[in-house]
Amino acid sequence: MSGKNAPTRPLLVTAVAYDGLCTFEFGCAVELFSLARPELGVPWYRFGVCAAERGPLRAVGGVSITAPHSLSLLDRADIIVIPGWRGADEPPPPALLRKLRAAHARGARLCSICSGVFVLAATGLLDGRAATTHWRYAEKLRQRFPAIDVRPNELYVDTGSIITSAGSAAGLDMMLHLVWRDYGARIANLVAQRLVIPPHREGGQAQYLPRPLPRNERSPLAPLIEWVRANPKQGHALPALARRAGMSPRTLQRHFREATGLSPKQWLVRERVALAKEALEATNAPLWKVAESAGFGAEESFRRHFRLVTGTSPARYRQRFGGHRA
Repeated sequence: MSGKNAPTRPLLVTAVAYDGLCTFEFGCAVELFSLARPELGVPWYRFGVCAAERGPLRAVGGVSITAPHSLSLLDRADIIVIPGWRGADEPPPPALLRKLRAAHARGARLCSICSGVFVLAATGLLDGRAATTHWRYAEKLRQRFPAIDVRPNELYVDTGSIITSAGSAAGLDMMLHLVWRDYGARIANLVAQRLVIPPHREGGQAQYLPRPLPRNERSPLAPLIEWVRANPKQGHALPALARRAGMSPRTLQRHFREATGLSPKQWLVRERVALAKEALEATNAPLWKVAESAGFGAEESFRRHFRLVTGTSPARYRQRFGGHRA
């Protein structure tokens, strides 16, 4: 969409407050939708807050809030935002789930930030759809709701009537995307300028992930992992890795799948990308040298694999995260 069918009336955005409220995620929704923006010259959103349960409601940071509306506000909301949730294993109130299903059935858009996806998942409305959440919760979401197509690398996933976003700040990306859908690029860019953030971030969550396998001395792969990390430039073909690990290639494949969800080759590429990220963050070394030190060999191979894993280029990653100054 480009805003050609922009709203002719202010749409009602409703944020759901709950005990244990994620303050930052809630604040992002307030910042985006509750401030008056007369300079934009469009019928800006109306904003309301409803309580998922009886209060007072405690929020992260030691504050308490009193929501001015009950769940009945969801009956007329155009957009509903779930700003996180108090725990991935905490079941949402049945009344909230009923209201969300009814709102979706009449055409309201449902949006979640970070762990808020578990509320939408509990409604059943995400079954058969793609969704994302913070990378820390992605595997739990996949295990608990196998009917959802979990996209752990996306900053947000828009399926039309339901939009899910990743970690806390990705909620801003998602909500700016909503503005873009409703009012087009010019208005979304103006809002982003006021927030002093980019209107669109390139790449996905993989830019922020830690190294793909933790150092676990109890894992049968631990000695092999340590050796590969100490010798990234070697070829590391599967038969050679299996011999060093004292396993058959098939057994090695199985152990890697169980530990990481990846094949040894996929893990090795991601490990090399992780090494390259460290070099890009800490040095001004030319890209060919970064590629060589991480074991990629050719710079073109390095660029291709880096983009496939992180969703962005080595140069843009260095621009964003590099702390080295000549």
